Amino acid sequence: MEHKIFHGQFSPEELAECLQIHFNRGNLIVQKIVYDDGLGIQIKTRDFRTSGGNTALGISLKKAEDGVSVQVGQQTWVGIAASLGYSALAAYLNPVNLLNRLDDIAQDVEYLQLTDEVWKVIETNARALGSGYELSEKLRRITCEYCGAANPAGLPTCVACGAPMGFVQPTSCKNCGYIILDQASVCPNCKSKL
Repeated sequence: MEHKIFHGQFSPEELAECLQIHFNRGNLIVQKIVYDDGLGIQIKTRDFRTSGGNTALGISLKKAEDGVSVQVGQQTWVGIAASLGYSALAAYLNPVNLLNRLDDIAQDVEYLQLTDEVWKVIETNARALGSGYELSEKLRRITCEYCGAANPAGLPTCVACGAPMGFVQPTSCKNCGYIILDQASVCPNCKSKL
């Protein structure tokens, strides 16, 4: 399961609505499940689909401090694998059968990219809803490692004791906006190089 936090003043319901609008089309259907602490979204193939195998993908959306926590589960692959296997067998027995299975193959390839498309939709819509690279209000204050006084982020020296504050200044990932508090070389949220 992949997990990311999107900082901003928007709700899990707004991201869920974006997923419903984007994926409730063609052979896919979106179901929304409300929990006490958040929302669940399931994207799956319709019962009476016109092409491709069966698949399903679960997404959990929860309110987090300063944003929304998103967790995407593992996609079910058995139906896609069976459909692709049937297409391969049909083509092996008679190559002309491949022409009859082109829609199924194209749909199965689209399903294989479903998880990536979900993250792309979430990231695009989170940015449109106001997710940014700015530090959250909670992280605008940093603690002096010498005297323990709270200081506004960005000050070169402590307001109480005058000690240098350069080593405790937070930074954010230029790709996703996740707050990096240590000297990491890879973002723990989106795995991009810093």
